[in-house]
Amino acid sequence: MKVLVIQPKVGMGDMVIYLPYIHAISEKYRSAVSILVKKNSRAHELLIDDEHIGEIITLDRTNNNSGSHDGLSGFFNLVNKIKEKKFDKVFIFNSSLRYFFIAKFAGIHKIAQYPLFRKKDNIVTSAKIFVENELNLIISTQPKLRIDQHNFKNIKDQFSDKFKHICLGISASGPTKRWAVQNYINLCKKINENVPTKFYLAAGKNDKSLVDQILKSNIGSNCTSFTSLKINETLPIIKNCDLYLGNDTGWLHIASALNVKCLALFMDSPVQAYGKYSSNINVIIPEGETEETTTHNTLGANRISFDKVLNKSIELLIN
Repeated sequence: MKVLVIQPKVGMGDMVIYLPYIHAISEKYRSAVSILVKKNSRAHELLIDDEHIGEIITLDRTNNNSGSHDGLSGFFNLVNKIKEKKFDKVFIFNSSLRYFFIAKFAGIHKIAQYPLFRKKDNIVTSAKIFVENELNLIISTQPKLRIDQHNFKNIKDQFSDKFKHICLGISASGPTKRWAVQNYINLCKKINENVPTKFYLAAGKNDKSLVDQILKSNIGSNCTSFTSLKINETLPIIKNCDLYLGNDTGWLHIASALNVKCLALFMDSPVQAYGKYSSNINVIIPEGETEETTTHNTLGANRISFDKVLNKSIELLIN
C-alpha cells in the first residue's frame, strides 16, 4: 500500500514529535511512507537516514499567502502534485477541511484524519490517540532519530574524554521563550568550574548575535557553534553529548530523540505538551508556576532560577 502522511506544522520540534506515529504507520504497512511537510520542518535534513521515510514532498504555504500551495490555485497545484503519485491511503495530522478535500480531489480513497474543526489541544495526545485508533496499536511517545553510525563514531573519536560535552540550546522561536544569553554565559562558567566542559551552541544563522556574545566571552574558547552546519551535520555531535541544556526549542526535541539527557527551560510554552512526552526531558519552570500553569503567555523568563538550573545541570552531568 502506498501511504502519504500530511504533517503541516512548522518547525523541527513538531517534526520530531510526530516521528513515533509516522514510524508506526510505516511499520504497519511494511513500507516507507511519503510525507507532505513544510520546508521549515527541516525534514530533508532530519530524516536523511530514516528508512521509514520514502519521498519528502514540500508543502509550500506561507503566512502571506504567497506560496505555490496557497489560495484556490495553490489548492489545485497541490491536488495535481499528489494525484500523480497515486497514493492508496493518507493520514492527515490536521483537522482542516482543506486537506480532506485535497485528498479527495487527488483520488485517495482511504482517508484518516483528525476530527474536523477540532480545537487546539495537546500535540502529543492528539497524534497518539489518532494513530493508535487507526492502527489498533499502543505507540510510545518517545521519538527516535536515525543517524549514520559512521558519522556518529567519527565524532565520538574526536571528543576528548577529559571533558563533559553539553549541547547548549540558546535559540528559541521567540524572545519570550529565550533565557537571557548572559545567563548562559554565567552558567557555562560555573559549570566549567565544577566539571570541565565543552559547549556546542545549538543556534541558526538568525541567532548569530547571541552566538557571537558567547564566543567573545571568557568561556568562548570552550564553545563550538552550529551556525555554519547543516542540521544533519549537527546530529552526530548532539548524539555524542552528555547533556542538552537550553530553551524549549527544536534542538531540545532533536536531543531527546537522539536519546540524550535534556534539561529544558520552559518559560513561555506548555510543559504538558512539549516537556512530558519523553523520559529524557527534565524541566525547569519559572518560580511561582507549576507544570500545568506554565504555558503560552506565562512570560516567565526572568523567574527561571539560576541556581536551580546550575545544580540540576551538574547533577545530570555527573550521574
